[in-house]
Amino acid sequence: MTHVVTENCIKCKFTDCVDVCPVDCFREGPNFLVIDPEECIDCAVCIPECPANAIYAEEDVPADQVHFIELNAELTPVFGMINRSKDPLPDADNWNGVPDKLQHLER
Repeated sequence: MTHVVTENCIKCKFTDCVDVCPVDCFREGPNFLVIDPEECIDCAVCIPECPANAIYAEEDVPADQVHFIELNAELTPVFGMINRSKDPLPDADNWNGVPDKLQHLER
């Protein structure tokens, strides 16, 4: 099992989750984070740290977000590792909770 970053992370990119990860499984793109499914140890410490509620255990990903399981795996080798938190995107609070953000994902 792994954990998955879903759509609400797009254009928010809060990184509170990164600091608590014991295995550095997060990868960072321009406006989105992903979890490397090969590195994630399924500890779940990242879930409560995400202010956007964008992280789920693979088996708990909402039905309309299941495609993010594949997207996390696809983008893992493309995005660079992040192992320390940083400031969220400048307008993250405005984007938190906005539906249908996939078209805004930058690779």
